[in-house]
Amino acid sequence: MRLTNDSYVISITSKGGKTERYFRDEAGWLKVSMRGRTFRMTAEQMLNHLLPAVAGVKPNITIKVEHRPS
Repeated sequence: MRLTNDSYVISITSKGGKTERYFRDEAGWLKVSMRGRTFRMTAEQMLNHLLPAVAGVKPNITIKVEHRPS
C-alpha cells in the first residue's frame, strides 16, 4: 500500500452539498471546484485552502480524505 501524497483525494463539502476536490498528479496539486473547473496549484496554495477548513474557521463544512489504491 502506497501512502504518498498522490494516493489521496481530499473533499470539502459545503452545507448545501457542493464539493471541492483536491488531489495530486504527476505535475502537482489540482483543485476541482464546485462547478467542475480544474485549477493547478502549489502545495502552499492547497494548504491555504485546506487549513482554515480543518481549523474550523469555515463553519458548516465536511472534510473527507480518501485513499486511492494504486
